[in-house]
Amino acid sequence: MAEILALVEARLRAVLGEPDARAAVTFLGTDRFEVLRFTEGDLVRYATLGMSAQPMTDPTAVVSDPVRGPRAELVLTVRGGLAPTDKLLRPLAVLAASPQVEGLVVAPGASLDVGEPLWDGAPFTSVLVGEPGGLVEDIVLDDPMDPVSFFPLLPMTANEAAWKRVHGAAALQERWLARGTDLRDPLRTAVALD
Repeated sequence: MAEILALVEARLRAVLGEPDARAAVTFLGTDRFEVLRFTEGDLVRYATLGMSAQPMTDPTAVVSDPVRGPRAELVLTVRGGLAPTDKLLRPLAVLAASPQVEGLVVAPGASLDVGEPLWDGAPFTSVLVGEPGGLVEDIVLDDPMDPVSFFPLLPMTANEAAWKRVHGAAALQERWLARGTDLRDPLRTAVALD
């Protein structure tokens, strides 16, 4: 659905400006996924482009609907110049491909794990999926298609991911907020979980 991806890229450009870099990744048996990089001051935002081309479908469904179902793209924001975060491109593309490859339906509160550091030396191997609509508003598509949502990704350390599995996403987010955790800091350590 090239027209959907054109709308997505136009929305990203309208909100985040012109991308200063982009990379494309194709996995065997999937569509092409791109990751765009936008720099604004000391913030670097990475956004996927391609995940929304197909709706996410329940892996237990007997037949997948090629039109109906949630559509999404992923956005991750970090402070630039502190870590080699451009290594995020491939892990983000892997996460964007997960609905097609694994039949995963990405939703707020979910944990997504890439099984390796998000970039060289990163203390994060997973992310928490945040609520959409904050930075980039949903794109409403023609009926019967669902809108495209832009999910913010919040990097989690292994301890935070384990704590979230026990206590839930809302409790982890409350802990981050109560401790004043800078979730954009690529060098941050785990929040106190005692």
